[in-house]
Amino acid sequence: MPKDKNARHLRRVRQARVRKKVSGTPERPRLSVFRSLKHIYAQVIDDTTGRTIVAASSQESLEGGTAGPKTDVSGTVGKVLAERALAAGVTQVVFDRGGCKYHGRVKALADGSRESGLHF
Repeated sequence: MPKDKNARHLRRVRQARVRKKVSGTPERPRLSVFRSLKHIYAQVIDDTTGRTIVAASSQESLEGGTAGPKTDVSGTVGKVLAERALAAGVTQVVFDRGGCKYHGRVKALADGSRESGLHF
């Protein structure tokens, strides 16, 4: 198996392991994070109905003039997501890191959403 194909496979295995344990409910939905090479995306999802309550991404925050290091942008995305979630009535979430390590941009997004009032 080529190196990048194996890395993708291992990430999917980690993602499946996390999703076995993490599930969103109407009282405590799941905050799902997807990290690409350039951007980061986050959604608050109610798994019982399969509905996305709120979402935020670095693509939309970059249009507003936020630029700089990707970890700083991730923190801004976390703050925007938390503000939208609080406006929708969501105060507590379950964090789903999506198979990525809880480090760097993923951690910055989580910290930004915590600073803005979301509880994990």
